[in-house]
Amino acid sequence: MALAVAMLLPMSNTLVECVPNFSEGRDAAKVDAIVEAMKVPGVYLLDREMDGDHNRCVITLVGEREAMEEAAIRGVGRAAELIDLNVHRGAHPRMGAADVVPFIPIDGVTLADCVAMAKRVGAEIWKRYGIPVYLYEAAATRAERQNLEYIRKGQFEGIREEIGTNPARMPDFGEAALHRTAGATVVGARKALIAYNVFLNTADVEIAKKVAKAVRFSSGGLRFVKGAGFLVRGMAQVSMNLTDFEQTPVARVFELVKREAARHGAAVVSSEIVGLIPKAALEAAAEWFLQVENFDSGLILENRLAGVMSGKQAPGGRNAGLRAGVEPFLAQLAAPTATPGGGSAAAASGAMAAGLVGMVASMSRGKKAYAQYEAELSEAIARLAVLREDLAAAIDGDAAAYEAVMKAYKAAKAAGEGGKALVNAALREAAAVPLGVAERAAEVKRIAAGLGGKTSPMMASDLTTAMALAGAAMTGAVANVEINLGSMEGLSAEDEAFASAARGRAARVMEQS
Repeated sequence: MALAVAMLLPMSNTLVECVPNFSEGRDAAKVDAIVEAMKVPGVYLLDREMDGDHNRCVITLVGEREAMEEAAIRGVGRAAELIDLNVHRGAHPRMGAADVVPFIPIDGVTLADCVAMAKRVGAEIWKRYGIPVYLYEAAATRAERQNLEYIRKGQFEGIREEIGTNPARMPDFGEAALHRTAGATVVGARKALIAYNVFLNTADVEIAKKVAKAVRFSSGGLRFVKGAGFLVRGMAQVSMNLTDFEQTPVARVFELVKREAARHGAAVVSSEIVGLIPKAALEAAAEWFLQVENFDSGLILENRLAGVMSGKQAPGGRNAGLRAGVEPFLAQLAAPTATPGGGSAAAASGAMAAGLVGMVASMSRGKKAYAQYEAELSEAIARLAVLREDLAAAIDGDAAAYEAVMKAYKAAKAAGEGGKALVNAALREAAAVPLGVAERAAEVKRIAAGLGGKTSPMMASDLTTAMALAGAAMTGAVANVEINLGSMEGLSAEDEAFASAARGRAARVMEQS
């Protein structure tokens, strides 16, 4: 999907998808007004879906990271002006005029980047409009809030009654009270989700509810599937969200729905996609039903053509071009310039370690063999996403700190006696960045060590690699701390205290290593 979208839109370093769901599916004029509010340069409308029975609309946007944040915030604000949940009625559960606002990485953006976006957007929604915000999925601050259904339980009316007295209802941004008409908004970061509905040849909604119960993960069904039964357009509908189509393919879901419906004397009439679906999901469905024995996405003409036109090799098993992503950074490291240097390399090693451990935890979560560790794995995944974001930010942060030191040395020549103080202040910051890298890398290493018996043994080598990368990050970062502290001269009492504390923290990191 990333490649296809990137080929159609103007060139951008970052592409993020946002799929806000608004509690209005009957009044086209209101939906038009919300979409108009989200028209920000750098953001493109891909799709809009309105459903009168659910009384809900789904808007699909893609664009640059900063522009997308502003578009989402404006959309929430306009929805708050137009939608009153006190009079809103529809089949779909809801707790906000702007009910849920997820950010999805597309190109040049990681899931951790989208987590950071969700937090900025959540804070700004509360600041501008006084609408409380809950964070969910990868952005969740509590393990149980990764699940949207947990947050939305009781809907607008139920949450309004409990939020003032139940600490579990306290929002991540805002006070313990819903907006009078707009309720609360859930903002988060996730992988591409497929909203998939299957219609049955019966008006008996109880059959749809039974099928949904059999299919959804929460009641023993397929992992990464959420489902409920509704009566839509006079037919029983099994309404589902598929949160990871790579691990639970659409074809498998369709087959299980069909089989469960047959158990109750019903048959599938049709299915529908709400919003957009990644191309890879349809490719997987084709492989499933056609049973092509040598299938991979590189066999598809358009994919091969896109690879040639973009200068990359074909996707899938025919080289996904991973080297292309890291090559620019390696070239910068090898260049005869001071930055990026060892500090940035240490931060990159730590970020890779966090990514690897997160992958291992994600691949094991949801498997029956590790069901007893579900909560621990979820907590690790959420924390690792934050650590990876912080460590990735330190790649540039370390280089920027070094540049600040060089500027301080130049400024010191004209500052006379105060020159040393200028340089020492810059050196303190240059030591603080790698110190943070060392401590975060140590935490990554601790998490990796703790997952040894709680994840698939087939991925033990990934954990070993992650721990080695984290160890390298710790060692390299501590070395950068010391070289910056050692460059300080004419230390003030503040400098002395900082250096002593920093060396103590660095020593503790190395003891852990």
